[in-house]
Amino acid sequence: MTVDRRPLRFFRTPRQECPYLEEEVAVQRLVDPHRELDPPTYTALLAAGYRRSGCLVYRPDCPECSACRAARIPVADFCPTRGQRRTSRRNADLRVRLRPPRITAENFDLYRRYLAARHPAGGMDDPTPEQFLEFFTCHWCPTLFLELTDDAGRLLAVAVTDVLEDGLSAVYTFFEPDLPGRGLGVQAILSQIQLARARGLDWLYLGYWIPDSPKMAYKVDFRPVELQQGGEWQRWAERPTSRGR
Repeated sequence: MTVDRRPLRFFRTPRQECPYLEEEVAVQRLVDPHRELDPPTYTALLAAGYRRSGCLVYRPDCPECSACRAARIPVADFCPTRGQRRTSRRNADLRVRLRPPRITAENFDLYRRYLAARHPAGGMDDPTPEQFLEFFTCHWCPTLFLELTDDAGRLLAVAVTDVLEDGLSAVYTFFEPDLPGRGLGVQAILSQIQLARARGLDWLYLGYWIPDSPKMAYKVDFRPVELQQGGEWQRWAERPTSRGR
């Protein structure tokens, strides 16, 4: 593949309703969607607070709010909490499979049931196979499906994970919605941390921490965690003002 060495161009999206915080306006800063990226460039963009959805690379750039902060775990220093250790024990019977990012009848059925249970009427709850692949994969980004299966071989969780030069990026996780006692979302992150350590990588990027959003506030439960603010990564010590006004 020929690497494009031209400077990156960026664009801003129109103002729209924020999907996470009521009464807020969201604006995204986008990397030129027609630009062919490569793993080193995307690694640098992750470190600058960006992430991807399909091949679209973006970062929040909201005019009146700075609640979204990129979060990452320094995996060498990670120390699980008592609750996370209990989750590991509850899931000690699970096996981890690393698979290429592809759609199967099993993972697509799990994805549809997860969305129907966790995000009903959210605009994503009736996906097509084409949307599944467009959301999770990108031709210039190395990605794998970290799958958790039980003793019977039943698929219980899939952590869509990008593999970059210095870390992993947690793109999205979907799991069996009828087994809340297992804590499969937490177990998926713990498995990604283990994978990053095994590969000698420095970071697990978690996307954006939004303290006032129940769906996004959990990320600081993994300690230590670093948050980006003002272009710099800082280790989280105490809960800062949420919306940064």
